[in-house]
Amino acid sequence: MKCIQKSLGILTPCYPIENLCIPMQTLFIDIETTGLYAKSSNLYMIGCAYLDDTNGPAHWCTIQWFAANYDDERNILEAFVQFAENYRFLIHFNGNSFDIPYLQSKIEHYQLALDFNRFEGIDIYRRVAPYKNFLRLPNCKQKTLEGFLNTTQREDKYTGGELIEIYHDYVLTHNESSERLLLLHNEEDLKGMLEIVSALAIPDLFHLPIKVTRVQANYYRDVNQKQCPEIIMSLKLSTPLPADISYGINDCYFSGHKEDGKLRVPLYEEELKYFYSNYKDYYYLPTEDIAIHKSVATFVDKDHREQATAHTCYTRKRSSYLPQWDAVFVPFFKRSYDDKSLFFELTDELKTQREAFNLYAHHILEMMGAGKTSP
Repeated sequence: MKCIQKSLGILTPCYPIENLCIPMQTLFIDIETTGLYAKSSNLYMIGCAYLDDTNGPAHWCTIQWFAANYDDERNILEAFVQFAENYRFLIHFNGNSFDIPYLQSKIEHYQLALDFNRFEGIDIYRRVAPYKNFLRLPNCKQKTLEGFLNTTQREDKYTGGELIEIYHDYVLTHNESSERLLLLHNEEDLKGMLEIVSALAIPDLFHLPIKVTRVQANYYRDVNQKQCPEIIMSLKLSTPLPADISYGINDCYFSGHKEDGKLRVPLYEEELKYFYSNYKDYYYLPTEDIAIHKSVATFVDKDHREQATAHTCYTRKRSSYLPQWDAVFVPFFKRSYDDKSLFFELTDELKTQREAFNLYAHHILEMMGAGKTSP
């Protein structure tokens, strides 16, 4: 077994990981294997990045346990188990699906004492992948995220799968260039994780509070060159974005740069309907095209009223409305009973309520992150 340790110098995560973990008790972890299944393949490397403060200020380092032959598998596992016993958090990339189950299976096979349930895990892939479309990415592979975030260019050009044959050859020849390729791939995966952990700012955008610093009215021209009203909300984000981002859906648009963002949302100036739920208590007046409660309908001639139905039990109002994708603001209005699009009235009172706009901005971002489309 070989153990290789390196200092990463000034390299440090561009994300406040202290919001998720205790950095001194945290390991970034990545493994290398000769296959996907623990029972039919070999584990030949375990790599970790960790904070070291033994010689001055804390700085990030890597440690790699490398199996020089197939029999070293137990040795690198024992070394990792001993090293990891002082740590509480694990950060990994898709480790929930591969690295952690694979290691647990090998540890159980050799009857070593390490229960992964005692760790708090942070899977970068699992947290970022739901927002692939928002980021306009073809996939959320680690190298794809590294390219999107414009991180340090890799010297390593191989995939983990391509290195399997190189490792098998290394076991036979102990070729130094092969060893260098194997170590380099794992080392750059660890460095890459320290850099792409900044992508955790993306889920933060949808889950942490949003502060609206300014709301203004504006006009834009639609595809038919018609002038249409909108509101523009200036945002202060909880976590700075790792790259400039722009995204649009359902005529709503977001743009973000570091801790600043803007949301543009269309404003609809039209007549909409508010539907009463207890329609059996209402009459519908066809001439006026509204519903009124039976308690006040006694003065209306029977020939000018009829029992309301769910589709006709409404009142109409012309005003300014904003769209919503759930009934966040009530009362909510619709264009027709079967219409799934919901709206709420932008009243003069609401315009003065900053907390309401904070809630609304969060709602719009949630819609964007989920990729909800208008019915």
